[in-house]
Amino acid sequence: MNKRGILTIISGFSGVGKGTLVKELMDKYDNYALSVSATTRDMRPGEEEGKSYFFLSIEDFENKIDNNELLEYAKYVNNYYGTPKQYVEDMLESGKDVLLEIEIQGMRQVKKIMPEALTIFIMPPTAETLKERLIGRNTETMEVIEARLRRAVEESQGIEEYDFILVNDNLEKSVDKLHQIIDECHCQSFRNKKFIEDIREGVKAFSEGE
Repeated sequence: MNKRGILTIISGFSGVGKGTLVKELMDKYDNYALSVSATTRDMRPGEEEGKSYFFLSIEDFENKIDNNELLEYAKYVNNYYGTPKQYVEDMLESGKDVLLEIEIQGMRQVKKIMPEALTIFIMPPTAETLKERLIGRNTETMEVIEARLRRAVEESQGIEEYDFILVNDNLEKSVDKLHQIIDECHCQSFRNKKFIEDIREGVKAFSEGE
């Protein structure tokens, strides 16, 4: 069977619990690597180069854009953010399943370059639950919460583009389900072309008396 890892894109509404799911998944299972983004913003206290982000100059980042070295990128408040292609490739070749938490626009960019990437959209049990979670965080004003809900309406228009949806109604069960989805996708036939061909050639050789 193919030992190459799977790039898994995790998307979902703000407040649905994507970050917590990813953290718990990595804590519970040891075959995952988190994709490290590159950025042109300044390093903040407590952050580490190569762990929090790859911190680049604007010139270096734009060179990576020109040289097609990013799977996806975007610009927010005069700073670039993006996913370095080589880091992801290195992790996949080492056998790690790479987790990439991005929004739908980024997912679309990545799929153009790596159509084999697995995509999962994290859903709340109900719309009311999503609103309650956003309010319950007590970290944002109602104005910001309402803006996030309007954003969720826009994002909901692209959910059907994802391979799977995962309803995050129970953290422990959702972590196990997320792992199960990724693990079972290792058995997809298109990810095992060499293995299939090896078996095919072996059977053919035996049938011909070799």
